[in-house]
Amino acid sequence: MGYSEAAMSGGEWNIVYYESLGGDIPVYDFIENLSPTAKSKVSNTFDLLAEYGIKLGSPHVKKVTGTELWELRILGGDSIRVFYVATSGRVFLILHGFIKKSQKAPKKEVKIAITRLKEYKSRKS
Repeated sequence: MGYSEAAMSGGEWNIVYYESLGGDIPVYDFIENLSPTAKSKVSNTFDLLAEYGIKLGSPHVKKVTGTELWELRILGGDSIRVFYVATSGRVFLILHGFIKKSQKAPKKEVKIAITRLKEYKSRKS
């Protein structure tokens, strides 16, 4: 399958979570382990992404330099970040979420998202 249809949808774009070969949905698990307030902020930001699609701009989204990834910035004290890509059929594939602790997105977090994207693409070809 490659992603979870049980993800959120709304507006003109659909938001789906990356699903591993083993059936795990790591971004969903990450979000579920956040505080209720943080979960609400993530949900609201996903709603904005679904509604505005690729037109959503700063301060909510930022291109990750040198990659296909976009960084969704959940505003607030927690500095939650979610990496995603736009795929065919007006779908955003949510690849990885983490709590940002420094100015730049850590290379380790970017690498996780890129690895998941490559694995997802290999199943689609």
